[in-house]
Amino acid sequence: QNLFPGTQITFGPSTDDGFYYDFAPKGRPFTDEDLPAIEAEMRAIIGRNEPLVREVWDRDDLIARWSQQGESFKAEWAAELPQGEELTVYRAGAWFDMCRGPHLPSTGKLDPQAFKLTRVSGAYWRGDQNNAMLSRIYGTGWLNKKQLDAHMVMLEEAAKRDHRKIGQEMDLFHLQAEAHGS
Repeated sequence: QNLFPGTQITFGPSTDDGFYYDFAPKGRPFTDEDLPAIEAEMRAIIGRNEPLVREVWDRDDLIARWSQQGESFKAEWAAELPQGEELTVYRAGAWFDMCRGPHLPSTGKLDPQAFKLTRVSGAYWRGDQNNAMLSRIYGTGWLNKKQLDAHMVMLEEAAKRDHRKIGQEMDLFHLQAEAHGS
């Protein structure tokens, strides 16, 4: 949001091999060319060593706050949660997001060289093609750079053994760019 004002943040879970976060950028979708600048901003946030503070919010107050800030996706998401459910928010400076947690005590506890944003794709809000198209940024994070480097080497090795690549190289099959399914 610092780099791309007007961007709305939806949500982003962890996955088996990293994490992703969905965004509704204002103006244009994110591209892979945006990732280095986003990583640099993430490292700057880590460098500020901002405390990550857990807060409990009333559902209606949180919906009102996000609606006021123009965060319509978050407001919609919170509105669908059951009345009376404890909603936890983690704050880092002026920025905050709903999350069950737990979190580290501060951003400075992260190794700024131990994460990598890997790619961007499109995704529909809530997986429904009738909803808004979002930009999904994938990444991976580790305890230290050594672990990140080992993971990235493993991904490179796996790509070398990708059946789609090997099959084409060995002329076992042919993919027509104009008609992928034929």
